[in-house]
Amino acid sequence: MSMIQEPEPARPWRPEDGPEPVVWTWPKGDRPALAVWSAGRWRYAPVMARQDWPDGTVRYQVEVDLFGDTSVRSRTYQWPQPGLRTAHRSCSAPATATDESRQGGQPRPAVR
Repeated sequence: MSMIQEPEPARPWRPEDGPEPVVWTWPKGDRPALAVWSAGRWRYAPVMARQDWPDGTVRYQVEVDLFGDTSVRSRTYQWPQPGLRTAHRSCSAPATATDESRQGGQPRPAVR
């Protein structure tokens, strides 16, 4: 039995928390990723966004298959926790501006 505890999801920001966190994103094809300990295994979790809260805490919003059943869920975790590890970093610099190229978007129709 593992001694690693599954990470606790973080609650979302609320107006009573004060100023909104600064949110960073990466290009969809070059996102960093975390490993999330869930159901007795490390699960690969690409980062959708990093939130830097005014109180100094950092939270990562990730996409993760928590149970290995191919059902991907969105979760936000405060960093650091024992049940979280860096899987890999991005080669791209993060940005705070809204940029459609960083969000994936819809596929473009084929050019004929």
